[in-house]
Amino acid sequence: MTRDECTEAVLAAKLAKGLSWQQIADAVGRHVVWTTAALLGQASMDDAEATKAAEILGLGREVVQALQHCPTKGSIGEIVPTDPLIYRFYEVMQVYGSTLKEVIHEQFGDGIMSAIDFTMDVERVPDPGGDRVKVTMEGKFLPYKKW
Repeated sequence: MTRDECTEAVLAAKLAKGLSWQQIADAVGRHVVWTTAALLGQASMDDAEATKAAEILGLGREVVQALQHCPTKGSIGEIVPTDPLIYRFYEVMQVYGSTLKEVIHEQFGDGIMSAIDFTMDVERVPDPGGDRVKVTMEGKFLPYKKW
């Protein structure tokens, strides 16, 4: 089973069983963002995590094996995304990316924020003008090496 076929099987089973990503994450014992990323092919699970995910989804050993493969990361592709929600994150980086880079460099020095030693959370923030989406990203600062 390819990683893409695995993702399709996961999505079909999730829909058929009426499960939420949070319910699956709770069964796996991991954060909802990480679990969702892994099930969508952007991270690899160990055998115990993959087995728990497959069990709650009612999927077989081939899915357990596919969920353990090291993924090729990057789900957006090389073109500008057309999905409105994903595009908004692209737009945020287009508008604020250079600002974030400047502020990070000013506060930390020449380096990057790790996407490996990294966590992310999504929260609903009630607001009288309409609920808001709060996305928190936290990554280790990695200074560029001099040699």
